[in-house]
Amino acid sequence: MQKININELKNPEYVLVGNKRMKLDELIHDFVDLKKVNKKAVRKYLQEQELKPYQAELIKMQTFLEKNHIRMIVLFEGRDAAGKGGTIRRVVRYMNEKHYRVVALGKPSDVQKTQWYFQRYVEQFPRGGEVVLFDRSWYNRAMVEPVFGFCTKEQYKTFMQECPMFEKSLVMEGTVLVKIYLSISQEEQAKRFEKRRRDPLRQWKLSEIDLQAQDKWDEFTEMKYKMLKATHTHYAPWTVIRSDNKHLARLNAMRVILNAVDYPDRNKELNYVPDDGIVVSGAREIEIMEADRIRSGKFVS
Repeated sequence: MQKININELKNPEYVLVGNKRMKLDELIHDFVDLKKVNKKAVRKYLQEQELKPYQAELIKMQTFLEKNHIRMIVLFEGRDAAGKGGTIRRVVRYMNEKHYRVVALGKPSDVQKTQWYFQRYVEQFPRGGEVVLFDRSWYNRAMVEPVFGFCTKEQYKTFMQECPMFEKSLVMEGTVLVKIYLSISQEEQAKRFEKRRRDPLRQWKLSEIDLQAQDKWDEFTEMKYKMLKATHTHYAPWTVIRSDNKHLARLNAMRVILNAVDYPDRNKELNYVPDDGIVVSGAREIEIMEADRIRSGKFVS
């Protein structure tokens, strides 16, 4: 039996097949029977490798922002289980921790409830040269809060009127603002919820609100439509990314972020064009949703 060197196995180029250490490249290219290995692990490895050149570009972008004291905010919105957290983790995996922050705020305190709605988010905004990624943002008031009755109709109306002006001021002051909406299908969301229920390592992700997400699917769809209609602007546009395929969603999110900054020394061999089967503009998503509304009889033609 071949003696296994544990340190060598820690090298991502190697995999363990039974009791044998084998190079992954040789395993793939020499057409070794993949039934002997964990196909899921091989696929995941190859996907992570595909992301690395883009993650290297994100480091270049971050360095440029730091040197020029430019502020950047990236919003990740979407329904529960749409893949926001996983996408953010891939985006920041190799970035300089001193110059980025991931913000995922919980419910507001009693004091925060008495403040200007945007105030607790503004407190998290980046300094010059920093990137802040929001795992859900002030857009809670556009979708989650009205669906579950966490805000009044008047508070919702005020937000929808104020938000475009707030974002316009933010951009005019020099902040790079990227708004990404990860769009998951109802069927895929149900699958991911079920996976969380069965996996003891993921059960913590299920909240009471998550458990109601499927029942309130149509309500969330309505609020998404109204949100896009009111807040998709030329100075702060939405980008919608289909996220049923997590890997493609993560890859295209990186492309969208990289395209928001004109940084030097880009890797010219990389494809920075978002996949039009995965990524659509906020304006195009509004058109798609309006067509669906007409077909369902919500609009009188």
